[in-house]
Amino acid sequence: MAAERLSMRTIKEVLRLKWEKKFSNKQVAQSCNIARSTVREYVGRAQSAGLSWPLASDLDDSQLEALLFPPLTTDTSKKRGLPDMEYIRKELTRKSVTLNLLWLEYRQANPDGYQYSQFCHHYHQWSDKLDVCLRQTHRAGEKAFVDYAGQTIPVTDPETGETREAVLFLSSLGASSYTYAWASLSQDLSSWIEANVRALTFFGGVPEILVPDNLKTGIKRPCYYEPDINPTYHKMAQHYGTVVIPARIRKPKDKAKVESAVLVAERWILAALRNHTFFSIEELNKAIAEKLQELNSRKFKKMDGSRRSLYETIDRPALKALPSRPYVYAECKKARVSIDYHIEADYHYYSVPYKLIKEQVEVWLSATTVEVLFKNCRVASHARSYEKYKHTTLTEHMPKSHQKYLEWTPSRILDWAGKNGPNTRNLATCIMETRKHPEQGFRSCLGIMRLVKQYSAERVEVACGRALLLKAYSYKSVESILKNNLDKQGLPESSSPEKQIIHYNIRGREYYQQKEAAHA
Repeated sequence: MAAERLSMRTIKEVLRLKWEKKFSNKQVAQSCNIARSTVREYVGRAQSAGLSWPLASDLDDSQLEALLFPPLTTDTSKKRGLPDMEYIRKELTRKSVTLNLLWLEYRQANPDGYQYSQFCHHYHQWSDKLDVCLRQTHRAGEKAFVDYAGQTIPVTDPETGETREAVLFLSSLGASSYTYAWASLSQDLSSWIEANVRALTFFGGVPEILVPDNLKTGIKRPCYYEPDINPTYHKMAQHYGTVVIPARIRKPKDKAKVESAVLVAERWILAALRNHTFFSIEELNKAIAEKLQELNSRKFKKMDGSRRSLYETIDRPALKALPSRPYVYAECKKARVSIDYHIEADYHYYSVPYKLIKEQVEVWLSATTVEVLFKNCRVASHARSYEKYKHTTLTEHMPKSHQKYLEWTPSRILDWAGKNGPNTRNLATCIMETRKHPEQGFRSCLGIMRLVKQYSAERVEVACGRALLLKAYSYKSVESILKNNLDKQGLPESSSPEKQIIHYNIRGREYYQQKEAAHA
């Protein structure tokens, strides 16, 4: 058969020139702008059909086509061994399997079967009739596509009657189209990570590649050539031994699988639940799980099996095993190590090795732990604390000699504060005295001294006096006094901070100088 069937008008012209005008095959080919082999084929078909020129007047185009292209008889198809199309499609999802290899195996079983070109022609004709998500050839266990549906689902608070819109996360395996769906009240990073972890748990294994759309949650900076993956999403992928390759911008075929899954989910899940009222996200996800089971078990219209059966036979055996423990969500932040060798994370201060002073580090915060990385190497780990403005300090992070390794020392802090006034110096002393380690008070003292630039040395000195009276030994207290202009309100003479601060347990500048000399 010719690679492309000509129109009936052209075929009639071929026969007219050949039989009426007695043109050679070359002349007919030049006149009709076709190949000489095509001329030979159509003349041969006309002769086999018993046609002659002129054609019968009552022979229309449909009848002529039926005579020239009679359907293959069942006997002929059986004799030539028409290949099993569903078997071919399933085999193509396996790694390294090609149409050429399947054709060679087919010819071994059917020596009189189709040649390679006809073998491919019949398969492509069959596969083109499938849905777009099934038409694409995806390798078993290779890809899982992830995205959010465009439609939302209302969730009503039973107490207040307030309605919030839940978003539907969807993931679909490439080879089998096996689908997972889960609703959340947010598209933030923690919800995105949780949805991906739930999808992998649902699949019972890990694909080689995760293919998200270029959404901002998972992709920091969409780029055609080098998309910048969110560090938390990247770390999750590393935990499961997979990689993230986002769909290319303006390349809809890259995400046809998940787009089809979104369309199917909107029809068979969201539309089916449109008349239901949900009073909690848990109730909604329970209903989604029931509809999802029906969706994955529903038989295909144009081929045998279902998403579940294809998953069990194709995708499931090819997926990598899940790790022994699921990924624990941790948020990544950048921080710079202060002169007191602590970094701030969620309003709490954690120590790091003192040699990293002024260096920028990565801080990973989970619900229970805080990890600090420098140049992708872990340098500190702490149990997470939710106490604001408190310190968590490990002894091994402290220098052996502050005078040798640190630019700032307790005595220098006191000297610097003393230049502003006695109240400022006494407050700095109290701040360091009330910390387990004096260095933990450096940040507060420096903060108080920086307030001089915003307000004035005189106002800061008065504010420090009021803080001493209130025994509020912190930067926040002094800042609050200045913001609220409390420093402009006079103090009773009997409450003078100079009288209140005379205590024997205050060590003062001389103590710190002796301590620093001992370490030198």
